[in-house]
Amino acid sequence: MGEGEWRLLEPAEGMREEYLGYIEEFRAAGAFNHQDHREEVIRDFEGFLRRCRDDAAGRNLGGTRVPQANWWLFGGGRLRGTCRLRHRLNEILARHGGHIGYDVRPGEQGKGYATAMVAMVLEKARQLGLTRVMLTCKKDNPASARVIVKNGGVLEQECWWEENGRRLLIQNYWIELPQ
Repeated sequence: MGEGEWRLLEPAEGMREEYLGYIEEFRAAGAFNHQDHREEVIRDFEGFLRRCRDDAAGRNLGGTRVPQANWWLFGGGRLRGTCRLRHRLNEILARHGGHIGYDVRPGEQGKGYATAMVAMVLEKARQLGLTRVMLTCKKDNPASARVIVKNGGVLEQECWWEENGRRLLIQNYWIELPQ
């Protein structure tokens, strides 16, 4: 499939069932990506979409959340991956999370979707006025590291992160965005 056939879209009405299928595929694979959204999507998809729009506009964030835009990658009419562009970093994101987060549904991994999606989101970051973005991945996730490096990422540091009682070694990469 050529990159031109892949479209990065904001979450919208009419995508609910496709997104629920996406979540269920992660669940069936034993991954926990997007599980925290599952009940909200089932109960109130319009509320979920409203929160996505509020996040992008920097409204009603509260706590440690920062403004972030959400996009879903579609190819062949199917949701292949999701990504988030955080407009700035806070103390937590500067250690783990970075500016861009992304996921590709388990059955579609290894097909180039993540690399293409990150490239598209880097252009969105450039349009937002960012000149440098951080992406992170776990040290034991070489596939994600390859995606980041293919998009110009340079490893700056590794640091330990505690998550659900486990210590994880996190790699922090930076990508320069010439204007």
